[in-house]
Amino acid sequence: MTAIARLSMLVGVGALVLCAAGAEGAPRRKTTRQQAIDRMKPYAGKHVRGVDTSTMHKKVMCGYQGWFSAQGDGTGQRWDHYSSGGRFEPGHCSIDLWPDVSELDADEKYVTSFKHKNGSPAHVFSSHNRKTVLRHFKWMKEYGIDGVFLQRFGATIKSGRGLAGRTIVTSNVQAGANLHGRTWAMMYDLSGLRAGDIEKYVIADWKLLIDRMRITRDKAYLRHNGKPVVGVWGVGFNDNRRYSLAECRRLVKFLKSDRTYGSNTVVLGVPTGWRTLTRDSIKDKALHEVIRLADVVSPWTIGRYETPGQAQEHAKTTARADLAWCGSAGKEYLPVIFPGFSWRNMMKGRRADATLGQIPRRKGAFLWSQAVANRKIGANMTYVAMFDEIDEATAIFKCTNDPPVGASEFLTYEGVPSDHYLWLTGQVRRLVRNEIPASPDAPKRAKSKKPRLKTVRR
Repeated sequence: MTAIARLSMLVGVGALVLCAAGAEGAPRRKTTRQQAIDRMKPYAGKHVRGVDTSTMHKKVMCGYQGWFSAQGDGTGQRWDHYSSGGRFEPGHCSIDLWPDVSELDADEKYVTSFKHKNGSPAHVFSSHNRKTVLRHFKWMKEYGIDGVFLQRFGATIKSGRGLAGRTIVTSNVQAGANLHGRTWAMMYDLSGLRAGDIEKYVIADWKLLIDRMRITRDKAYLRHNGKPVVGVWGVGFNDNRRYSLAECRRLVKFLKSDRTYGSNTVVLGVPTGWRTLTRDSIKDKALHEVIRLADVVSPWTIGRYETPGQAQEHAKTTARADLAWCGSAGKEYLPVIFPGFSWRNMMKGRRADATLGQIPRRKGAFLWSQAVANRKIGANMTYVAMFDEIDEATAIFKCTNDPPVGASEFLTYEGVPSDHYLWLTGQVRRLVRNEIPASPDAPKRAKSKKPRLKTVRR
């Protein structure tokens, strides 16, 4: 296992640590859990029909973190997931890609102390700004991406402030999916939870989402085999998690069998070595018992390979056998693919080997190689990690080739257009749907033609 693979098991924990500290020593807005619960309301807006929300088959779904906040966005959270060590300024940040905000309106952009090469101030976005989240879903529609698994962080919803923030983002995602004909489903990330927290917070939270927000009644909510889809990520990793397999088992049984809150299709996010109980997996056969309770198996592959050749070999050896195991057990298989990886700024001062662009994107060749390899072994759906994660540079949304300069270094999209990975993810969807062949090279993108000006004769 590579160093990146070992560390990426801790992604959720590290990210939540970053979220817990205020930027620049700013006081946090205090919100009690009851106040946060009182704000949970069902979606009551317009619904536009679009993608088929009744199945996961032939779908390309992206993970959506929705965890960025900015000074001035009204949350009082300042720079969550932008700052490092409580500071968001040149030399101190936790992102390796800079979002392209050129299409955003003035009320969606938040000024920072970073500067572009021409001396102009650099701006970022906030996931708490509904207008921006709606724009993200508009991009999904324009480029042919089906929807998202909205990440819901167990350690975050323990506090009133965290629960309130995730409620805002959930409402934004609901509006985006409904207004732009996309689909969405909730996925719990268990990282950072302690013993007893799953029942105390996660199970209790699902009840709140059903009772107060009525999310599974949302017309845009994803269903599969006639049941609402819910993901549970972080089951069976060997990174010293404080919750047990027994607790995970009870959570899955609750989501499957509870008379009031059950009858769901459960997607389980597990280690790459789940089947053989090796590599990043705990060596406990009880993991297989938990997996057999679920419906869809989704192994976490971020950092497990670093080149197109390694990705293809992984599919031929590991993923093919995983898919066969799932078939024999009556389970379905959701492979995870990613465009690249980097967490230089997040790990600055903590890891000397955290280099910029640790897993190169190769202008999309790396992402495409994974999609083709999974399609060739028979996978009929795909999870792209992630739509918006610029922390670890796995984002596929629009990022700029003109990032700030100075004490912090940032990646670019290697000169390809800022929408290249949105477009390429749309091509992955066409691949999954058998609309284009599984060729080793990604489809060529047609160049947009400039409109010809008519000559007016006098």
